[in-house]
Amino acid sequence: MSKRFVVIGIPDSDSIVLSDAQLEIVGKCRLFSGGLRHHELVKRFLPEGYRWINITAPVDTALDAYLAAKENLIVIFASGDPLFHGFANTLCNRLPEDEIEVCPYFNSLQLLAHRFLLPYQKMRVVSLVGHPWPALDKALIEGEEMIGILTDRTHQPDTIARRLLEYGYDNYRAYVGEHIGHERLQRFTACSIEDMAKGEYSMPNNLILIKTANRPRPFGILDETLQGLEGRAGMMTKRPMRLMTLSMLDLRQKKTLWDVGFCTGSVSVEAKLQIPTIHIEAFEKRIESEELIINNCKRFGTPGINYHIGDFLTTETNELPAPDAIFLGGYGGKMKEVLDKIDTYLLPGGCIVFNSVSEKSLSDFHTFTRKLGYKMEEDMLITVNEFNPIHCLKAVKPLSKE
Repeated sequence: MSKRFVVIGIPDSDSIVLSDAQLEIVGKCRLFSGGLRHHELVKRFLPEGYRWINITAPVDTALDAYLAAKENLIVIFASGDPLFHGFANTLCNRLPEDEIEVCPYFNSLQLLAHRFLLPYQKMRVVSLVGHPWPALDKALIEGEEMIGILTDRTHQPDTIARRLLEYGYDNYRAYVGEHIGHERLQRFTACSIEDMAKGEYSMPNNLILIKTANRPRPFGILDETLQGLEGRAGMMTKRPMRLMTLSMLDLRQKKTLWDVGFCTGSVSVEAKLQIPTIHIEAFEKRIESEELIINNCKRFGTPGINYHIGDFLTTETNELPAPDAIFLGGYGGKMKEVLDKIDTYLLPGGCIVFNSVSEKSLSDFHTFTRKLGYKMEEDMLITVNEFNPIHCLKAVKPLSKE
């Protein structure tokens, strides 16, 4: 038998007011649910003889209890707008055949914007609740004017501020709200990113970032602005080759890039700067390259690039996301072995782009990719200034091997 769920959004307040329609629904119901804090806030409204199901992680426990309950009507209390990164989304996804009604309240970011009179129609919302950094990294790299951030115990305002400062994103002003909606505990702070990094904040809290100045985001990083190997200018993939490489990799259609032999990290940094959604794993055997990629990431504001120092052939890669694009920047004289390992992980339909500077590497790349059954889609000869001609090659792995 299908069930009817009514999800009521409430503020974090000791003086909650329910509408007449909500009170009528509550009066008819005997089974209620929500978090422990929600129970404390609403129990004075609940009828005698009610039952309460706590929502705790994992939520499957609560969902199973709903399905096992004899009651047909279940009222759930949730914070703010239950469809805004809230529990109503879980219900819709997990119990699509049941009847679901939502009675929303303001979400925490709306209330925070109201407090500081911030028009929020263009706000990019980023949830760091149980999520890593990529969504925030993307918003920063793309220079969003207004970023609303949902936090958790790992991603607190001071932690977020230190990450912003590490990668040069001090071009925002922060607005922080703690215990938003709670008459006695709520606290609001407007400050610089530097001051936010020094602060201490109580949970729950959220924040809004407002951009105060544009941060440069070049399309094609000037070679001289990248930190390179001292006295080895030729060891950096030059801007024309870098942009041609990214064009051949077609990263807007890809999810994961492996940069094998990153040296200075120029291709990885350029890729992240242009396509901030791409996941990057970069590999390099030179120990001194660790400092280069760290400094270049900070200089150009590209957090989120994972790097691995050591011989690619012996680096453990089983737990890494499988790539659908690979840039082969170096192979240590072991082209066949490197391509064999790449072939183990490269997804069907994925591509390898390689910039060949010698006849032998050109011949080897053609030979070994052909033996692996790859299709050579592009082979373009380019000359940059006084440097030797370079073949920019793209080989594509077949969708299936007969």
